Amino acid sequence: SASPRCCPMARVHPDGQQPAREETGCLPCGNCLVIVPQDRFFALERFGKFQEILEPGLRWAGLDLCGACVNFRSVSSRVIQSFVRISTKTTDNVFVFVHVAVQHTISAKSAEAALYKLNDISEQLDSYVSDVVRSFVPSLTLDECFEKKDEISAAVEEKLKDVMIQYGLEITKALVVNVEPDASVVKSMNEITKQRRLRDAQQMQSEGEQVRTVKAAEAAADAKQLQGEGIARQRRAIIDGIRESITFGVEETLSADEISHLLVVTQYYETLRDVASKNESSIVFLDGSVGAVKDLVGQVRRGMPKGAPAAPGVRKPSQQDMVEMELAKLSAS
Repeated sequence: SASPRCCPMARVHPDGQQPAREETGCLPCGNCLVIVPQDRFFALERFGKFQEILEPGLRWAGLDLCGACVNFRSVSSRVIQSFVRISTKTTDNVFVFVHVAVQHTISAKSAEAALYKLNDISEQLDSYVSDVVRSFVPSLTLDECFEKKDEISAAVEEKLKDVMIQYGLEITKALVVNVEPDASVVKSMNEITKQRRLRDAQQMQSEGEQVRTVKAAEAAADAKQLQGEGIARQRRAIIDGIRESITFGVEETLSADEISHLLVVTQYYETLRDVASKNESSIVFLDGSVGAVKDLVGQVRRGMPKGAPAAPGVRKPSQQDMVEMELAKLSAS
């Protein structure tokens, strides 16, 4: 079979010839006998007048002398596919080539019309297919042409079935096999799709970054919260320990101000320890001398009330003495 030629009105039959052709009999001296192939219809003519369609096999055609009395014409009974390439314009002013494949055949009862009514079946098909396509496609956009290929095929098939039957042609199927825009239009469409995909990718990436940032912030907030709760429990344990160590064995209790002063001193030494343990380039100036500690202790002592007087002859340690003892322990550490 020959492939379709790329021309505005391409008409190609599989056998590369016109559908109808003249035949000769199987005898050298005349057309008395003829062998009819299974895939062709033979028309018997006597003195140029059509008589009948011969069935496949060996057939007697009548007396003949060197082909002067009897002649034959034949047409294929196979399904033939003709290709049509139509140039048209869409409603958004884009020129496209519409490739239509028309499958048609001839039956025994319509063979006479197919042989004697049409000079060129392909020319007739081209005219009707072009008429339908050029009236249908200009009402569609380029995207709709791709989406509604089945509707274009149905319109072409319906039109051809109504018209071509009178010429002995039975339309089996009409298919829009391709809608081909100009190369520059295809390139522009691909570029639009590419940019849309890139935009969607950037948007999805931004949304992912946003989600990661939010989750990181939430995780940091949760970590800070847990760290604060841990520090709070640590301070609570320190306060409970100081309170228990100072008030153990005595009936007096520590006030909130006294405990807060002790806690300040504890945090002071923790700060010195943290600064000394970190090997970083930043420099922090803190007074770590004993005098600074005494000043801190003095500030705490001046903020604490005096203890109650002891019984005569017995000196009972006051809270202030116990605080001083505890601070001395912290200083020694």
